[in-house]
This record gives sequence, structure tokens and C-alpha cells, in this order.
Amino acid sequence: MRTVLLLLTLTSFSLGADALGGGQGRVDGPDPELLLDPDLSAVFRRVDPRFLSVTIDASLASEERFMLLLRSQKIRTLAKALSPAFLRFGGTSQDFMVFSPRRSRQPDAGLTADESCGDMRLPWWLESRLKEDWALQQLVLVKEEQQRKYRRVRFTELTVDLLHSFSSCSGLNLIFGLNALLRTDDNSWNSSNARSLLQYCESKRYNMSWELGNEPNSFEKKAGIRVDGYQLGMDFAHLRRMMSESELYRNAGLYGPDVGQPRDHRVDLLKSFLQSGAEAVDACTWHHYYVNGRDTSLKDFLDPGVLDTLALKINEVLKTVKQASPGKPVWLGETSSAFGGGAAGLSDAFVSGFMWLDKLGLGARLGLDIMMRQVLVGSGSYHMIDDNLDPLPDYWLSVLYKRLVGPEVLQIQAVSDFGQSKRVRLYLHCANKKSYTSGSVVLISMNLSKKAVRISAPALVSNSTVDAFVLQSDRPGEEGLSSRCVKLNGAALKMVDDKTLPDLSGVRLRPAEHVQLPAHSLAFFVFPDAKAAACR
Repeated sequence: MRTVLLLLTLTSFSLGADALGGGQGRVDGPDPELLLDPDLSAVFRRVDPRFLSVTIDASLASEERFMLLLRSQKIRTLAKALSPAFLRFGGTSQDFMVFSPRRSRQPDAGLTADESCGDMRLPWWLESRLKEDWALQQLVLVKEEQQRKYRRVRFTELTVDLLHSFSSCSGLNLIFGLNALLRTDDNSWNSSNARSLLQYCESKRYNMSWELGNEPNSFEKKAGIRVDGYQLGMDFAHLRRMMSESELYRNAGLYGPDVGQPRDHRVDLLKSFLQSGAEAVDACTWHHYYVNGRDTSLKDFLDPGVLDTLALKINEVLKTVKQASPGKPVWLGETSSAFGGGAAGLSDAFVSGFMWLDKLGLGARLGLDIMMRQVLVGSGSYHMIDDNLDPLPDYWLSVLYKRLVGPEVLQIQAVSDFGQSKRVRLYLHCANKKSYTSGSVVLISMNLSKKAVRISAPALVSNSTVDAFVLQSDRPGEEGLSSRCVKLNGAALKMVDDKTLPDLSGVRLRPAEHVQLPAHSLAFFVFPDAKAAACR
């Protein structure tokens, strides 16, 4: 079979050099080159089709009226484009939430037998008012977080109805985080409030899964309550027994313990949890953030050394779980760039995409099955949708990932004429079979450097075209990395209207010698004629 190298030239896009990165931090001299050696013969590992999943922070229910934002047509359109996925409702606030049913006849916020998803609309004037008030509410929540003052929040059936309606109409699988800080005198979990909630959800026939507690390693800091891992595992076993009493929830998912990333005593907490709770959970969950949002910098977001720390954390958790419960799936139950609510101007900007895309690629390759991105909507600066419910760069990156990347992970090696550069990061998957024919592959690519890179892939295709999806900031140079606007193949991405996403098509290129990855860019290169045996 005669193999051909592909060249993604600037003229192939029918765009100017600046639009494709030629003018973004350009460095004189020839572009460095990478030579790829992919293995297309076998699947290295396979992740869940819902691998890229999202969260809604429980702080949205700090005042229950804000939950009505989930009836917005715009946010439902955006959420549906991320299906299939899990939708986790949880976070710090979940351990301060108490279900307080109204137990009186009220208008049902959920779906009735004669009401379809299309019938549910939020009046424009109410949506506008809620968005304005939510922006102010976030300032209150940030202050409470900084002062570590968490107030008890009571929620009614309305919160549950709206969450279930939103998830089901968006094609997402809801995971509801229960309060683990409700304790008895002997410091075991007080399940009475959760039982009331489960009974209500069962009466409504709401299909959903469950979690118990958020970052138990921080319970003492947040609430002055210390719960060791073994006791927490017993609490999960208690919840599993409760679920087994329910016809609807006996086979529902239960996930936990949502422990923070390995550091100090946190691995010990996970180990002891697994001793008593491993059999209760369907997947072991943990959280990861790279940096502290209060003191991080643009340099951190582009530092390959910072990105490489993730592999150490993943391997440590996988080793711990494998020793205690071989074969148990491991999920990143909450993750983003920076903890503490994110870093304003970074976590919500174009540069955040490097951390997010690399985490998706590395997590799939190393052995994680699900990653839940904090946060689709909620307080902080790491949200995917802004206060006006408009999508930010990481949202567009996530939608493209969903459309283009399949669950099959392939092995790939790269050698270069400039040494092993960690600033160019590459991952290979089978292409999503809903978008491309069997045998297609997709090269997930990112270039953290100021200079374009040429990528040769002689074993990847034969006489093949390539579909290029190149994401860049709307502004050149380092300034553009802090932009909240992203371009796909030179065209700025924004919704057409509340019901319609823009065209997210790639640019079809003719066979040539290389693909070129512009400076400070993220890209998906799909090879529809690769005829990969692993992807058939």
C-alpha cells in the first residue's frame, strides 16, 4: 500500500496566515516537525461513550428560584449538544442542602403525561431578571467560600423536578449528590432526609443515580466534622441497602467517595473507604485540579510540567483502587483547571482549553472511564457557559470532542527533529461513528508553543483527504489566550439563536505532505479513509 503524507497548508483553508496562527506569536525559522507512528491494528483501551460529562454546581440552588434558569431554551440547546453524558448535581453546597418537601399541591415543574420538553419555556423577562440576580448572587457565594461560611440551604420538590426535566430533555443521565454531613450521635450518616428524597423521586418515576458527600477529606475544614474513610464506606453501604429496597433504584448507579486528589491523608481516606464501601459503589470517584485559582498565572496554563502532574495523580489513584477492588471503574467525578472557583481570565478563557483537552486525552489513555467537567453552569470562573448563558471556549471544544472523538483509544508515538517536545501534545482515537464511517481515526492535537509545528503521519492514510478542525483565539499573540471568544478554522463561534448552534464543519483538505498545527492552537484532524482495523 502506498502511503502519502498530508500537508495542512494555510492556503488549503482559503484564509490568511494571521487567521490560522501564522501571525500569532510567530517565530522566525523553519517550523519544527513531528513524525507520528500510530498503531491502527488494535484498540488500546475503550472508555464510556459518556466519557466527557459535566456538572451543575449545587450552589445554583442557594436560592431555589435560580434553578428556573434550567428552563431556558438556550441552556437546554447547549446541554443537548453534549449528549450522551452524565450530569452531576453536587459540589461543596450539596453537604449543606436539606430536602424540605412542601407536601402541598403545587404546579409541577417536571414533565407531565401530556407535556413535552418543547412545551417548557422560561419567559424572556424572567430569564433576564434571573440572570442579572444570579450574577449578583455569585458575589455572595464567592465571599462565603473565601470566609468558609456555609449556610444550610433548604430545597423542595421544585429543585428535583427542574433538574430531572433538564437532564431528561437534554439527553443527560442525572447524578444527584446527597448530603453526607447529616450525622447521628455516633457519627454515622443520618439517612432520614435522603430517604424522604428517594421516596419522592420514586413516586415521580425519576430515573437517576446517586452520590453521597463531596470531598470528605474537607469535611472538618468546612463543617468541623471528621468522618474517616471506613465510616464513610459504611455510610455508602447503608445507602446501597436503602436503594435495594426500591424497585426503581435497586439497580441505579451509586458513585463515590468524590475524594480530593491524592495529597497527604487523602489516599489513606480512599484506601479505608474501599475497605468498607467498594462493593456499594459502581465506580470510584475522585476530583482533580491543576492549580490554585487564587495565585495561578498564564504561564501555569501553558506549562507542560503542570500538565504532566496529572499522570502521577491518575496512576496513584488507579493503583490504590486496583489493590483494594480490582476491576472497579475509576472516574474523575469533578475536574477543571483551577480549584477555588477557577481563575478569572484564565479558566473561562481560550487558554483553559489546553488543560481540558490534554486531560481528556491523557485520562482516556491512562485508564479513567468518565470525566465530569466542573462546571456547565454555576458559580466561579471555570464555567462553560457565562452569566448570559452564552458558551465559552471550553464549551465549543467539548462539543467538537463529542462529535468527532470515539470511545476507542489508539496508541501513538511521535519523534521530532527538535527533541521530545512536551509542548506539542497528541492523542489518537477512532473517530465517532455517528459522524464518520467505520475505520476513520481522529488525531487530537494541541500546540502550547509560540511556533507552528508540522506533523507527518506516513502510516496513517493512503491517498486520503483530511478534515481539519482548528481552534484558535480571535486575537493574535499572548493577549488572545485570555480571550473568551474562539474561532474554528478562522470563523468566530457563536450561537445562531437560542435553538441553533453554528456550523461546526471541518475543512476538507487534499492529500499532501504534512498537517500543520498553528502556534497556540487546539485541533482535531480526522482521517476518514484511514481504514484502521481497530476502528472497524
